[in-house]
Amino acid sequence: MSTHPNTGWPSAEELLGPNGPFASALGSYEARAGQLQMAAAVERALAEDRILLCEAGTGTGKTLAYLIPALASGRKVIISTATRALQDQIAYKDVPLVARALGIQPRVSVMKGLANYVCMRRLTEFKDSAEGIRPGYALALNSLQRWLPDTETGDVSELVALQESDPIWREITSSSDTRIGAGCEHYEECFVTRMKREAEAARVVIVNHHLFFADLALRGPHPGRVLPDYDAVIFDEAHQIEDIATNFFGVSVSRGRVDSLLRDAERLLVASGDDLPLLARGTEGERARRLTDRVSASSENFFAELVQRFRGEEGRTTVDPDVWRGDLEQRWHTLDSALEAFGGFAEETSERAQDSGAGSWGRIADACEVLSRKSRGLRDDLAQVIEGGPGRVTWIDVSAKSPRLSAAPVDVAPVLKERIFESIPAVIMTSATLASVGSKSAAKSRGARSKDGGDSDADPQEVNPGDANPQRSAGIPELAYLRSRVGLADDTIQVDELIVPSPFDFERMALLYTPADLPDPRDPRFLHQVVERVHALCELTNGGAFVLTTSLRSMRSIHRGLVSRFGAGRVMLQGEAPKASLLSRFKAAKNQVLVATLSFWEGVDVPGEALRLVVLEKIPFAVPSDPIVRARSNALEAEGRNSFMELHVPGAAITLKQGFGRLIRTRTDRGIVALLDERASKKGYGSKLLSALPPARRTGDLEEVRRFWNDTAVRPTP
Repeated sequence: MSTHPNTGWPSAEELLGPNGPFASALGSYEARAGQLQMAAAVERALAEDRILLCEAGTGTGKTLAYLIPALASGRKVIISTATRALQDQIAYKDVPLVARALGIQPRVSVMKGLANYVCMRRLTEFKDSAEGIRPGYALALNSLQRWLPDTETGDVSELVALQESDPIWREITSSSDTRIGAGCEHYEECFVTRMKREAEAARVVIVNHHLFFADLALRGPHPGRVLPDYDAVIFDEAHQIEDIATNFFGVSVSRGRVDSLLRDAERLLVASGDDLPLLARGTEGERARRLTDRVSASSENFFAELVQRFRGEEGRTTVDPDVWRGDLEQRWHTLDSALEAFGGFAEETSERAQDSGAGSWGRIADACEVLSRKSRGLRDDLAQVIEGGPGRVTWIDVSAKSPRLSAAPVDVAPVLKERIFESIPAVIMTSATLASVGSKSAAKSRGARSKDGGDSDADPQEVNPGDANPQRSAGIPELAYLRSRVGLADDTIQVDELIVPSPFDFERMALLYTPADLPDPRDPRFLHQVVERVHALCELTNGGAFVLTTSLRSMRSIHRGLVSRFGAGRVMLQGEAPKASLLSRFKAAKNQVLVATLSFWEGVDVPGEALRLVVLEKIPFAVPSDPIVRARSNALEAEGRNSFMELHVPGAAITLKQGFGRLIRTRTDRGIVALLDERASKKGYGSKLLSALPPARRTGDLEEVRRFWNDTAVRPTP
């Protein structure tokens, strides 16, 4: 038996194989060839400081295929997942499974974003404030007070009595803007302090992509960090990396962010006890009040002018540099001056309080230091957004509850190449959907390259017609699309690739229905006929259906049509209840129809008979008018490349695979996937999109769908 040189562990293939401890300890365990192949590749990448891109089809068992090598490597490994739910699944399901099978106690910790943890300083200040004694917060504070003595983590997800949307969380959770560090009087009891200490001691740290890139952004020109130093990183659901990185290497300023600063300041201005706050007294209190009123008024004027300029726009709208002239430029300067004055006052007050001694003065010093930092951050970010720069795009979303201005790099590939692939010794990127159009379905490993020193109704092809040049429009094979988006397109970095197909028998288990008799998605008749076809399919399967749309408009229209046919009790709508609640009801009822948009296309797991029909309304092209999408398309076209075939089609293929992947989650699942977009059958790119999907049987004939269902599908238990 071969052993790992650093830890003495057997190889991952031996541990996960048919004669290994998992097979012995777990009665239902089944060794999978694809899992063993992936585990060996991950083990090699960690041992030899390599980069591995691995698509692992549904059912491969990819979590254990990377978790076992990570634990066995003896190195400090970050595992980065797409969501907090996946973090919890790994930490509280998969890690205990490993512990039970191997008889060990793995040194694993979980780190979430600071906003997931109660801040004891902010909680104390909130309870002492006038706002905190309002009746609207009484129930939430009572729940918090009962829970805090029992929690070891301070993770707000533990407190099920309060919803994630409860307004109290924004007042009492931690953030990079509000965290003081070792000088805080609550530092030793701080949940974030405890979380960071546990992460420093662990060998494997489980984070999410948002936290990973928040840390990576700090490690750039600034001497800060969120995560402990590490030797390797494993990205699960790695197809999301480009979009998440774009957000974190950009900046965003909203009216709500300014309001948050003002709420924190208010707590120092309203007396609610004998010792706090001293700023409410005398001339200093009056000065502080004038400054906060000035910030509030200038913020209101600035964002009101923005909303007026972009009134009627929906979703994200590009902001051209010419906008920042005249009245709007003056209102920006007025807001900047108000923030500068308030920040200076907060800094002065912090220094004065520090000189006055401990106790309540120390609390004031800490709070004012935070206010000063938040003011500087707002000024810096607003300047970045407005001043822009080459290779960046600026946009505004005025339809949100709080108007938001944002700016981000058009292309994050150079940043990812430098900060990740050229800086971190070992990097593994995996997902069930990494390969795009033209990829080979058979498992393969390619030799490493040498290292020598909103609404998508519009067809993007109309925006970027191409297809005239067969060589340019031939599609992007294998994992080249991912490589091009994350900075691995050239030959300067050594990369291993592995595509492990799903072990599921899709030809027997699933049918892909692609009718060609429906109108073009841009035809006014399209949505009406989609409702009729969805109704027919749901009648066949007796519900148990996800209807996934590409826009809120389509979602609402289809929902209304289905309610008129099935009644409100049978048809659920995304947003009418929290996502977890909707899924729980869906699984329990077994005959429901859930209409949802893109957030349900991936990361939703409904195994078994409860889900037996997935309807994909349209090909999920990115919205061509979205500022980031348009800027990336323009950049490719400026290089003489076909943005439709190199950006829109590969991106749609990956999302389409994610949608298809909702159906078959276990070996016993059966069902139908229906793609109701005639372009999949009639456009030249349609065959490329369909080639990226699992090898299910295909038909455009509704009668054949009925025969498949009557002959092979599993019926739901009454």
